[in-house]
Amino acid sequence: MEEIDRLKQQLLFLKTASRTNLIQRLTNDLKQWNYKRKIKQKYRYFYDGVNKSVKKLVEIQQAKSHRYQFIISQFNDAVMQSARYTLSELERRKTAIDELSDFISGALGEQKVVKTLEALSDKYFLINDFAVSFSPPLYNRQENEYIQSLQVDHILVGPTGVFLIETKNWSEKSLENTNLRSPVQQIRRAGYVLFLLLNNKMSRYQLHLGKHHWGDKKVSIRNLIVLINTKPKEEFQYVKILTLNELIGYVTFFNPIFSSMETQKIAEFLINVNNQRTIMTDRN
Repeated sequence: MEEIDRLKQQLLFLKTASRTNLIQRLTNDLKQWNYKRKIKQKYRYFYDGVNKSVKKLVEIQQAKSHRYQFIISQFNDAVMQSARYTLSELERRKTAIDELSDFISGALGEQKVVKTLEALSDKYFLINDFAVSFSPPLYNRQENEYIQSLQVDHILVGPTGVFLIETKNWSEKSLENTNLRSPVQQIRRAGYVLFLLLNNKMSRYQLHLGKHHWGDKKVSIRNLIVLINTKPKEEFQYVKILTLNELIGYVTFFNPIFSSMETQKIAEFLINVNNQRTIMTDRN
């Protein structure tokens, strides 16, 4: 509208201007014609120009109007729709934090066990993060299952025996959680494999201890689950549940059954197996 008013003022100025000669009058008439043409064109395309200028704003206004109608007619659905992405992102972050917290908690628990066992004499050997895989998988007849790999938090070898230790830094709530995998089954499974290894049940891996005049010496495994905070009242077959404070007393309670040389030989054997990472087994 301002542009049209400007053209009208210019046209009015030309109409009132005095021109003396023919050339000036012809030039003035031509300019007036041109201004009239521009004014007419501005009026003709006025609404098209307005619509083009505000088209985006109209689209935004229509979208907001539809959204407003949706909100007032289906308020609960609108709230859930708006919050869906935020809620899913919060859930994703919570899951990541929970997983990281479990990892950190477990690592702290294992470190506490290592620190506690450092109080033992140098006659004891501690192997942390014992992990091997089996090719082909090892068949466990007792449980009717194939074992593809094995991971153990700690193996303690000393004059009083070989101790398989699984650490759990669980709360009382975690102890009651039926969704968590049973550490009893986990360590019994590991104890079975370790027993085969140490008692020459895998022909490719032989531990040669000094023989007794009655026959070959058996290497027994004591399965321990160490709970950092609290432990259940129940007892479990073939597995001993201990708190961190009970660990040293239990390990040193038993009478010595291995000589220093035998203890060292067992520890070196397990370290070599752990370094190989993959054990070639006989098919059963």
